[in-house]
Amino acid sequence: MAIEFSHLDAQNQPGMVDVGAKNTTLREAKAQSIIYLGADIVQHFEAAGWQNKKGSILQTAIIAGTMAAKKTGDLIPLCHPLGLDACTFDMDVQAEEIIITCTCRLQAKTGVEMEALIGASVAALTIYDMCKSVSKGLVIKETKLLSKSGGKSDFQA
Repeated sequence: MAIEFSHLDAQNQPGMVDVGAKNTTLREAKAQSIIYLGADIVQHFEAAGWQNKKGSILQTAIIAGTMAAKKTGDLIPLCHPLGLDACTFDMDVQAEEIIITCTCRLQAKTGVEMEALIGASVAALTIYDMCKSVSKGLVIKETKLLSKSGGKSDFQA
């Protein structure tokens, strides 16, 4: 069975998928990024209220992730530009790492998984940027799609 790529035409030329004939449905996607800081760094910033000279670390990451999710169509060449109805974050601070979950939602003809992935990724990158001065051992461990719904195929990790 041959694998078909939705962004390639019969001549193997790239292009945006034509979603004009699709029905508008409620689309939702959740993505997760995990950034490892180490126990000492987590304890340091917990004691400081997650503040440093640059400002509020977690709030800045949420704002940056939201801004990035809204710009996904400008960052990923063949993504449709979407006007998100919602983009929310959960920052789950663990003993050595932060688990970032980004949820994006809208009524549309195409999914929002790339927006959720970009949002979670940029939030992790922002935490990295805001904490790199205190440790060179920061690691963005993974970014993955957790779920998507509302399209022709739902997914749950």
